[in-house]
Amino acid sequence: MQIKPTRCAWVNLNNPVYIRYHDKEWGRPCHDDRQLYELLILESFQAGLSWECVLNKRENFRRAFDGFDAAKVAAYGTADVERLLADAGIIRNRAKIRAAIGNSAVFLQLQVQFGSFDRYLWDFCGNAVLREPCDQAVESPLSRTLSADLRRRGMRFVGSTILYSYLQAVGIIDGHTGDCFLCKK
Repeated sequence: MQIKPTRCAWVNLNNPVYIRYHDKEWGRPCHDDRQLYELLILESFQAGLSWECVLNKRENFRRAFDGFDAAKVAAYGTADVERLLADAGIIRNRAKIRAAIGNSAVFLQLQVQFGSFDRYLWDFCGNAVLREPCDQAVESPLSRTLSADLRRRGMRFVGSTILYSYLQAVGIIDGHTGDCFLCKK
């Protein structure tokens, strides 16, 4: 008899996409700008929805948003907004789509200013992973500080709660619960 590993309680064990995301991606320190960008855009679409809903549409988002090429998305115009609003495979919210386009331009500016988005982002935590089990908080001083800075630079749908989730996703905050097989304690 094979013993199944214990995972964080938020993982839907009936969804292989969710299990794979938790086991292979969530909470692992990420330093790849393309992946950091993709997760930032996806997290902004989560506002008011479940992460599972967004994750289940991830491949559709990749297709619709040109493989999450920040330069291409930043150049989107009115026709692209209408195309995205007509795409039933993604979350069709005009404000979130417009925010994704605007946020892409800010993302590119941060890459130029800091040499990479990775450098900008990880400087906020002194390049160290923070341990905060995900059952304890929905925001932190770090997520509030990052949110304020990104909003000051012109990003939208980057509130403190969204960014807390993002910081967990990209591994800046290690949020695995103490009983999870991936918890580093």
